[in-house]
Amino acid sequence: MSETPTLELRNLEVAYTVRGIDRQVLRDVSFSIAPGEAYGLVGESGCGKSTAAFAAMRYLPRNGKITGGSILFEGNNIVDMSDGQVSDLRRSAISMVYQNPATALNPTIRVGDQVAEVFQLNGVSKSDALAMAEQALTRVQIADPIQVLRRYAHQLSGGMAQRVVIAMALASNPRLLVMDEPTTGLDATVEAEVLDLVRELRRDTGTAVLFISHNLGVIRHMCDRVGVLYAGALVEQGATADLFNNPSHPYTVGLLRCIPRGGLHKSTDRLDTIPGTPPALGTKFDGCVFAARCALAEDKCQSSQPQMVTIKGNHVARCFLSDKASSLPRSAEQIEFASQSATTAHEVGETLLNVSHLSKVFTQDGHQVRVINDVSLTLGVGETLGLVGESGSGKTTIAKLVLGLTAPEEGGVVSLDGKGLAKTLNRRDVHDVGAMQIVFQNPDQALNRRHSVTRIVGRAVERLRSFSVSESIDRAHELLSGMRVEATLHSARPVQLSGGLKQRVAISRAFAGAPQIVVCDEPTSALDVSVQAAILNLLVDLQKQDKTSFIFISHDLGVVRYISDRIAVLYLGRVVEFGSSQRVFNGPFHPYTEALLSSVPNFDGSIRKRIPLTGVVPSPSNPPSGCVLNPRCPRKAGSGYETLCETEEPNLTEVEPGHFMRCHIPVAKLKQLQS
Repeated sequence: MSETPTLELRNLEVAYTVRGIDRQVLRDVSFSIAPGEAYGLVGESGCGKSTAAFAAMRYLPRNGKITGGSILFEGNNIVDMSDGQVSDLRRSAISMVYQNPATALNPTIRVGDQVAEVFQLNGVSKSDALAMAEQALTRVQIADPIQVLRRYAHQLSGGMAQRVVIAMALASNPRLLVMDEPTTGLDATVEAEVLDLVRELRRDTGTAVLFISHNLGVIRHMCDRVGVLYAGALVEQGATADLFNNPSHPYTVGLLRCIPRGGLHKSTDRLDTIPGTPPALGTKFDGCVFAARCALAEDKCQSSQPQMVTIKGNHVARCFLSDKASSLPRSAEQIEFASQSATTAHEVGETLLNVSHLSKVFTQDGHQVRVINDVSLTLGVGETLGLVGESGSGKTTIAKLVLGLTAPEEGGVVSLDGKGLAKTLNRRDVHDVGAMQIVFQNPDQALNRRHSVTRIVGRAVERLRSFSVSESIDRAHELLSGMRVEATLHSARPVQLSGGLKQRVAISRAFAGAPQIVVCDEPTSALDVSVQAAILNLLVDLQKQDKTSFIFISHDLGVVRYISDRIAVLYLGRVVEFGSSQRVFNGPFHPYTEALLSSVPNFDGSIRKRIPLTGVVPSPSNPPSGCVLNPRCPRKAGSGYETLCETEEPNLTEVEPGHFMRCHIPVAKLKQLQS
């Protein structure tokens, strides 16, 4: 290609100085991105993806330094540029969407001022900048943008904060857009809309995109070419279709096998995992960087470093055994975990949790906002109930109501094992508290960074099981070892652990009280696919062993399909569809469920017909009349039920045995429209 690449990394080497020692992070990495091209970078946490992104922005942390190679932006080496020149590029030519929106937004400044600042830096007046900020939020599907502009970062959900960050990144129409896990906190419909925006930007302005993600389905649909990083080295690279259809490095093969692709279910399928963990920062290798975890490795792999070999065209792999990669033996991690169950009197499937007529009203900016509207659900012993829906649909609020972290409105009842529970946690006894636990989305914020992991888990055992201190410590060690947290790490603090290990500690703590129910709120959204597979296998094993029930909340519909027995689809605080996992995913669908599922990219590369939702999610403070979905419904027009949809809210009705929908359009008509 004669055209000058927008970004080119040539033999880049980066090191971090830790305790006075330089530890290599990137090893001789080379790739380029042409104008209008999207290049995907994949690999497990700690493999150097984000370091490559920060290096491309020349935004490495203080202890990071480039020890070799060059970084060219439109042919100019930014390594040699002055700080002022780099600042000019970041303001007008290069933008980045960071992985954690909580750290990307200033907590002391209103959202509107932060978004408007991007426009002001490029010469727009303050009044015009605020108007453009509102348009920018509307562009990324944020409901009530005027209200959101007045809020602070802590008043936004994770998904909404990420959309704000994306709006800021797109505001300057950059020539290079670096996206580091940009869709981690986004639901399927918003993810699809945001990716469409990025495609439009590429098409209209020739923006080059460096796209880093654990979501390999998104990578497949979004990127023209893909590079696979492991231990800071590029081990495979090629056109997206070539690499996904013919992975030629054992590491790539292992990553692709970890994904809970369509049709797999916990009842019959166990997810593949990659044995072991990535090497520590700065590890030195005599041979292949992946040899220690590779089931195909031979003696030469341990002693000699392989060079890139051509598979076909521009598809290359750094492996002596690239022709045998597809024969990599399968591996599925199994836990060895002592039973936690406090009682075995219940039979699997017997009703354990009964949620009846739950509603919740919050006051925001002086307005009464009904975020949950008359929700009733049941959960059986040893069952997983999946909760899905867009951000703001009420998934996490329902979890908080069940756990007693938030009190429901009058008339709402939560019963556990036939016993009505107090509305708030502080009024529940120790047994009730221990019976229901939660695993949060972000273990960094859920674990006390001042304590060792043994203390974190042991304290929960001590409080919830009334064990002595020594018994609690012994039990904590047993729990952590069962979760595959090595004994050498039991004295470590959370900051010293990888994301996957932190989440295992969080799960250990949740099981410390021998719970009957565990609420999993996006427990795998921030994890790479190999760790996600191990965590999902872990949860399934614990469920089979102890008859533990799960309420599983996730934006990843593939994960929900795999682990859930039944699924509730939520929209604007209402259950709009409820049924078995197979029935909900195989249709006929509620129009909202249909739109959600059509937004998920097919992992096999096939193109699924998008059924888009028009407009933005309406504000819960001012819901539409009639069916709350009617202004956005993809099936209302031409159905013959338009007037009814706009004037009367439908009831949740059993349309087939065990399958419920909240829709005026008969299920037979929906089936016809969706065929």
